[in-house]
Amino acid sequence: MLVVSCHPLPDSLIGAARERTLAGLERTSAEVRHRDLYVEGFVPELSADEHRHHIEPGVSDDVRDHADDLRWCDTLVLVYPTWWSGQPAMLKGWFDRVWASGVAFDLPPGASTIRPRLQNIRHLVAVTSHGSSRFLNGIQGPTGRRTFFRWLRVLCHPLARCHWIAFYGVDTRPDTDRAEFLDRVEERIADLCG
Repeated sequence: MLVVSCHPLPDSLIGAARERTLAGLERTSAEVRHRDLYVEGFVPELSADEHRHHIEPGVSDDVRDHADDLRWCDTLVLVYPTWWSGQPAMLKGWFDRVWASGVAFDLPPGASTIRPRLQNIRHLVAVTSHGSSRFLNGIQGPTGRRTFFRWLRVLCHPLARCHWIAFYGVDTRPDTDRAEFLDRVEERIADLCG
């Protein structure tokens, strides 16, 4: 199981959700690898050379261990805030640089359709927060959710299951609701991954 967390503040709600995610996983027998993109100083920018060769299989040396973790895991848990209706730039950069040709997909010569490679991933879990309410988020369009359910999932096992654990209205909800969310995160993660 691979947990990828992404928030610049360890004492944030998402920082607490990361800790509760890891606590839930400790209750299972799963082998867990955790990547905290901010703590690691992950470089999200796709270089000119990476872009120039993005169809060629392989990744840069500095993200090779991330690619190895992605190919290793059967469950991927992403813990991040939803900003501007999507994943933070740091996490989007992780997608750009790690979910690359030869890792997440192949594009055979002359083909116009990619072929998924992450057949090992059978569960995708998102733990996230939204500043807007669930209602407003639905009206605006859940861009981040679409990325998760449509773009990431298609590169995984064809029967991969997706789970969305979200806290809406983060800017206005009381601390009691936050505590309930964190309890729910730990319980759901333990149940899903146990």
